[in-house]
Amino acid sequence: MRVSLLLGSAAALAVLPAAAVPAAAGTSPSPRPVIGTAGTSFLTATTVEPGQPVRVPASTGDYLYWSFAAAAGQTGRIAVTVALPPAASRHGAATYAIDVFDGLRRRQACTAGPQNATAAAGTASVRLQCTLRQVRAWAEPWSDDPLPGTYYLRLAASGLPEQDLGLPIRADVRITAKNGTAQPAGAKLKAPLSPAVAPGATLAPGATPSSGPVNSAPKPAERVKGWFSWPSSRWWWTIGGGVLAAVLAVGGYHLTRHPRRWFSALR
Repeated sequence: MRVSLLLGSAAALAVLPAAAVPAAAGTSPSPRPVIGTAGTSFLTATTVEPGQPVRVPASTGDYLYWSFAAAAGQTGRIAVTVALPPAASRHGAATYAIDVFDGLRRRQACTAGPQNATAAAGTASVRLQCTLRQVRAWAEPWSDDPLPGTYYLRLAASGLPEQDLGLPIRADVRITAKNGTAQPAGAKLKAPLSPAVAPGATLAPGATPSSGPVNSAPKPAERVKGWFSWPSSRWWWTIGGGVLAAVLAVGGYHLTRHPRRWFSALR
């Protein structure tokens, strides 16, 4: 009976497909293939998965584009190493820069890492880095906060001699995504913006205040007294100024309307 059960189970395992049989313990997953192409515009950008290595041979002066997806709560990190042509074939310094755009072609700011670097004539390679802001699950329509979707990476060179255009280079790109919460960094207020005011306590009549922290809040009498409080010297100055302005206005009117009477009176 046991022999028949064992034979039946062995036959069932043989019938199962290879995908249904669990992989042997200790076997490591196969490495991801290296991407060796790059696009020349947003529409032809090569899709790259986070963690997938990229090694692209190109020419100096080319615009290279890659695209990758980012979900809410992830923070993208980009590292690019550009192997430059031999120093003997170059004629001057060149500046390389990386830029990241979202699906709406809006340029996204980097929170850390050098986005551009200038390679001297004898430099063998340059390294560029960019740490994006954490992708948010929602944002206001007027803001440029990073939202889930497709992002584009562009590598370009500028400020290089015209004789160096077309020289061979090699770009190694590494895009990683760190998972986190959907809440953006710095959204939690650690301390109040204004310190709390201690209102103090009411003392009984005849009681002496105990030594304690000095309250800098104004007294009730000082708090009520202001510009419109009565009586105040500001009211008297205002009333006097109004009376003086009225007298001057009447005098000026009579002087301009009947100037002969005034001159005759002065004679």
